[in-house]
Amino acid sequence: MEHSAKYLIEQDLLRYGRVRTFGLRTFIKYAFFEVIPGIKFSIIFRLCQHYRYKNRLLFYFYFLWLRRLKYHYGFDISYRTKIGKGLYIGHFGGIVIHGDAELGENCTLSQGMTIGILNRGKNAGIPKIGNRVFIGPGAVILGDIAIGDDVLVGANAVVHFDVPAGSVVAAPSAQIISGKGSEGYIGNPV
Repeated sequence: MEHSAKYLIEQDLLRYGRVRTFGLRTFIKYAFFEVIPGIKFSIIFRLCQHYRYKNRLLFYFYFLWLRRLKYHYGFDISYRTKIGKGLYIGHFGGIVIHGDAELGENCTLSQGMTIGILNRGKNAGIPKIGNRVFIGPGAVILGDIAIGDDVLVGANAVVHFDVPAGSVVAAPSAQIISGKGSEGYIGNPV
């Protein structure tokens, strides 16, 4: 079911605890004066997608604006990416999502995470993410895999396999592997 840009933006804003209706006044407030990067990016992202096939002039306007925000905030999310309602971007920077990836509704994205392609192997392809999925800081999701609904992908987890609904995926715990310290890694100490 296709939703209007207005509806999607309103649902995104609700995830941030903001207004319930989206109009010109709200657009001006959040697109020009809001300091939360996720809100501004979500609004321009949704408008860019909305005008992609409807109005080429407005599409290019929002595309260029989105491109500027991508560099400014460090969110490399293509306008082609399919993302359900209720997108929440928790923190500034380092978010990379392949343009052909699909994310469900009410997903939360943390800083430093990647959803990308695998070019070879049994899972070659692009992930599909379910509804109500939390992707933690530094997490990497790769390949033609499915992440089920209500999944939590923990910080720094590398996921290249299907994850059933309701699961928690976590990286291994930190452990001491050597006693050599930072020798040779600190350049020009003073």
